[in-house]
Order: sequence, then structure tokens, then C-alpha cells
Amino acid sequence: MPADVPTPIAGPIHPLLRSTEEYPFVRLAKRRAALAPAGLPVIDFGMGDPRGETPEFIRRTLTAALPAVSSYPASVGKRELREACARWLGRRFGIQVDPERHVLPANGTKEAVFLMALAASDVAGGRDTVVIPTPAYPVYDSGARYAGCTPHGVPLRSEDGWRFEPSRVPDAVWRRAALLWINSPHNPTGAVTPSELGARIVSTARRHGFWVVSDEAYSDLWFEGGPPPTLLEHGLDNVVALFTLSKRSAMTGYRSGFMVGDERLIDALRRFRPNVGVATPDFIQDAAIAAWDDDAHTADQRRSYAEKRTRFQQLFAQRGWQTEASEATFYLWMRAPGGDDAAFVDRLLALGIVATPGSYLGAGGEGFVRWALVPTLEQCRAAIARIEEAGL
Repeated sequence: MPADVPTPIAGPIHPLLRSTEEYPFVRLAKRRAALAPAGLPVIDFGMGDPRGETPEFIRRTLTAALPAVSSYPASVGKRELREACARWLGRRFGIQVDPERHVLPANGTKEAVFLMALAASDVAGGRDTVVIPTPAYPVYDSGARYAGCTPHGVPLRSEDGWRFEPSRVPDAVWRRAALLWINSPHNPTGAVTPSELGARIVSTARRHGFWVVSDEAYSDLWFEGGPPPTLLEHGLDNVVALFTLSKRSAMTGYRSGFMVGDERLIDALRRFRPNVGVATPDFIQDAAIAAWDDDAHTADQRRSYAEKRTRFQQLFAQRGWQTEASEATFYLWMRAPGGDDAAFVDRLLALGIVATPGSYLGAGGEGFVRWALVPTLEQCRAAIARIEEAGL
């Protein structure tokens, strides 16, 4: 390089992107590449991505709505979609909301999760803490950090039924809290927050002046315990709930969900969203309207997961593998034989079977394994046969 040309200095990169820490499912994919036998079809119970077909009527609605010319969708979504979301809330929970003031569509709830702390915190004003019961969906933590907030993890405990207890958080933390993440039914444990506990959580939020964001992505996937309640049943003040079609309708790739709750936060999010994106395309929204307006296909989804769940519960019982919580969602939360969750998952990988070590999902998950019952029934049968043949 000529002497008069300065040596290039690299431009800045966000500190979190300079970290060597990897997203949990990237780490798991690397373990899979290293350990799964070549030539053996991998059966993946790791990520919660349903492998069953999206119902045909939803796909038919989408294709019928494809336009010759596609324009930018409005950032607040179509009025018809907001109304369909409100109708579903009324049928599912008996809750009446105003689709104009209380409902805002999202590009799947992952977008809403990541952006929430940016809109619902005030770092300069001292509301800089995000309280996260762990183990948890990893984006609660990363969304807080990218927003400049401090995550405050609260490890969940087996003796509490894997449910969050607000009294375990000191008042000093609540005074700095911008928001609390509640996830019920809970990923990864499948625990459900009962109404009495939900009332105490909401009361704590109103007393200390923070937001409760209730991620209820699995609210339509229940089994023996019946339909889980929503935090919204305790009123909308200080509460926003997130719902998605990804799980109830096998529509993960459609990226369609919505936020609903306190109109003060919904209004702030409505003003925030044009800066970061728009709603999903109109033809996706038309498919979403059809999905929210139909409950029969969700009952079919539950029946499918129930059959797979029963088969794995029988397998675990035969092998002496203990599950905890697992009341709802399509997850089974299993104690790792021998106590080392990562080592047990490595043994599964050697059979071409992927599951998620609980330790990958945060403090409190050590010694447990999450099974996402998303493969097809045929794949589930094949996985069970491999485990039995190997004598694992």
C-alpha cells in the first residue's frame, strides 16, 4: 500500500455483535452437524417449527388473494385483520376489545418480542430493567440488551411448578423495571399460569408502574388441563398480550401475529412501527383473517399433538424418564437421565435425533431437555424405534 494512503480503520459494530456468544439454536445446529450420522435422516425435536401441513383452506385463501400488483401494506395492518383478531379474543377468552385502539398486527410475535423493550422502556429515566423468568425464549433477553436495558433473570423452580412468583423479585428491581415478560403456556416447560397467580402479577405491575407483556403463543395448545387463561382477563391496564398463528395454525413461515392490550402502549407501538417496518403483505393478512376466524382446524392440531404426546409419554415412562409441567404447548420438559442435559442430547444426536438442552435456554434449565413434538407422526414413530433399538 502506498505510504500516502492511510491504513483502513474498521467502522464500529454494535458490542453485542462482537460477542462470541451464539444464539442457542445456532449452537444446536453445530452440534447436529458434528454428531448426527451421515446418511441417516435427522428427526428434529429441537426448534418449535411445526412440520404438519398448513390447513388447505388457509393456503387457498392466500393464493386467491395474490394480487397482480403488490403494494406496501399499512404498518397497522388491515382493519379486517384487526377485527378478526378481536373476534377470536371474544370467542376464546370472552374478552371484548376495540380493534382500532387495542389491537396491532405484527410480523410474527418474534418481531414484537424483539422490539418491545425499545418501545416500552426509558433508560435515561431509570426504567431500564427487563425482568425475565428463565429458562426462556432467548429473544426476551437479546431484545432487552439491544434496547440498552438490563435483563434481570429470575430462575424458575421445579418446586414452584415452573411458574413465576412475583414476590421473589425485590422492590428495588421493580422500581427500575420497564417490563416483565410472562410466557404462559410456558416455553420450554409447558407450565400454565393460573388465574390467581396472574392476578397477583398484574397487581404488582400496576403498583410499581411497569408493563407486563404476556407472550401467549401457545394458548390454543392445551391437553388435560383445559384452555389456559389469559392475563388480559384481569383488565388491559399495564398489560399487553402477544398471540400468533405460528403454532395454533402451523403457519410459522407466514410470520403473522398480533399485540393487544393497554391502549397507551399499543398507541406507542403503533407510532413506533413505521420506523422499523410494515405489516405482513395483504395476501398474508387475508390468510390470517381466515385462520383467526376458524377454530375447527386448531382442534385438529391439538388432536395431532395429543397423539404424539401420548406416544412419547409412554416411551418416557417405560424408560423411567421423568417429565415435569408439560401441561400445554407441544413441548415435553424432561429430566435428563444422569443430570447432564447437553451430554444426553449428544447421545440423541448420535441416533440422528435432535432435542434442546435446557441449559441452552437459560438459568434454571440445567439438567432438563425440551422435546418439541413438531415432526410428523411417522417421524415420531421412527424416533421412538431408534431410541428403543439403541437401548438409550
